[in-house]
Amino acid sequence: MPLFSKDTKITYRNEIIAGIIGYLTTVYIVVVNGSILSEAGITVEAGMMATILASFVGTLIMGLFGKLPLILIPGMGINALFAYSIVQGNGLSFQEGLAVVLVASILFLITAFTKLGLLLKEAIPDSLKHAISVGLGFFLILIGLEKSGLITSGENTIIAIGDFNSPVILVSLITLFIAIFLFVKNVPANFLITMLIGTVLAYLFGIIENGTNVSSFSNDLVFIPAFTAIDELSFWLAVFPLAMILIFENMGLLNGQLTMLGREKSYDNGYKTTAISSLTCAFLGTSPTVSAAENAAVIASKGKTGLAATIASLLFLGTIFVIPWITMIPNVAISPILIIVGFLMAQNIRHIPLDNISEAIPAFLIIVMIPFTYSIADGMAFGFIAYPIVKLALGKQKELSAAIVIISLLFICDFALKIAGI
Repeated sequence: MPLFSKDTKITYRNEIIAGIIGYLTTVYIVVVNGSILSEAGITVEAGMMATILASFVGTLIMGLFGKLPLILIPGMGINALFAYSIVQGNGLSFQEGLAVVLVASILFLITAFTKLGLLLKEAIPDSLKHAISVGLGFFLILIGLEKSGLITSGENTIIAIGDFNSPVILVSLITLFIAIFLFVKNVPANFLITMLIGTVLAYLFGIIENGTNVSSFSNDLVFIPAFTAIDELSFWLAVFPLAMILIFENMGLLNGQLTMLGREKSYDNGYKTTAISSLTCAFLGTSPTVSAAENAAVIASKGKTGLAATIASLLFLGTIFVIPWITMIPNVAISPILIIVGFLMAQNIRHIPLDNISEAIPAFLIIVMIPFTYSIADGMAFGFIAYPIVKLALGKQKELSAAIVIISLLFICDFALKIAGI
């Protein structure tokens, strides 16, 4: 299908409106992703610029070459993996983390253009795939609660509830309940409205900071990945979970969205385009892009062609000119979005066969250990190591694939190296 079709069911008006709605429902990622990237060693402002450029480039590629009405933005959960596990957890610099992104994206690209993607999709148990999404969801909820001040480090406990006498807590609670109300009412652009309301409340309560001048971004448009840690095993053990999440998350998102769009045959083209977009992120300075979950709003708005994505991409580029204002958005306005997105991801638990103990126990370990260890990679390791152990204990070794056994052994090696202090 061309960028725009003469099909009478497709009109410029519908495509333009769908593109605008798609932009409004996803532009929150500029602030949210910028905030998370700042935990990896760059400024919030540089993270926001990287997010804008990656969203612009990825969505434009999808519109012009993928010819699909899908918006590509840095993936929630993947950005947390990048900032908290790959960079902080492995002691890498930001540029070294981008090298991990580049290698993982190359592996993603290989699966997109070969039959390897299908083989991996069939090798990894569905229960573990869903468990990763659920674990990432709870991790985002934990981060959102922390950023809001609703939970903090306790004196006698690991975590405790925040100080309710603080205006930050009050604004966080009000914003959270407003966000929940708007979300369940399915108000268009509810995330964007939430951020605006939260920012106004923060201003009224005196807990808002000044914005940032656009000129401060001039040196942060292109990043060069650093491969100084490529000879370390920890580098490759960071590449593995990122590549796997990129492969399986995009598989799931594209399958669902193209089914909703009625264009299942466009999967291969969409998957390849998404992989190419992911690769550009290593040079634009952000964690990889994925097909946004909010694309459901684009499709529901009757967006059918790449024109809708092209419109959205141009709007993302225009976001640069309002950066001085959006940098004023505080954590209390961002945290409700993290909590709600985390909830949406956690709903995948319904796909895990909890009545099958050989599938449920490894999945449960992933779900629990990702937030409890504050490490997505370590949380995944517990589940992948437990999977063959449980299967063998129950005499179900025939259900084990060679791939899952190899992956389990890699995670065991990672733990062994940590024990040895390497």
